[in-house]
Amino acid sequence: MYKPKNTTERIDHRYKISLGHLKKVINMVESGAYCIDVILQSQAVQKALRATDDLVLENHLKTCTANAIKKGKGDEAIKEVMKVFKKRNT
Repeated sequence: MYKPKNTTERIDHRYKISLGHLKKVINMVESGAYCIDVILQSQAVQKALRATDDLVLENHLKTCTANAIKKGKGDEAIKEVMKVFKKRNT
């Protein structure tokens, strides 16, 4: 079984898994699969993408945001992260 070595590999691996699931959804639609099954599979893809987004954001906070705060640019970094949260809730 594949074990990603670092956060970047974990993120890449998760996106590739999501892509595989999305391709399955597309195949389901093209083959006329039952609508509810398509929706359920689509929801699973969306959940996987949100979880990966959370991992990307966590990594960003630990690296980029932390570095910006150390350099005295914390206000800019916080605004940037807040923009992500506001967009996510719309």
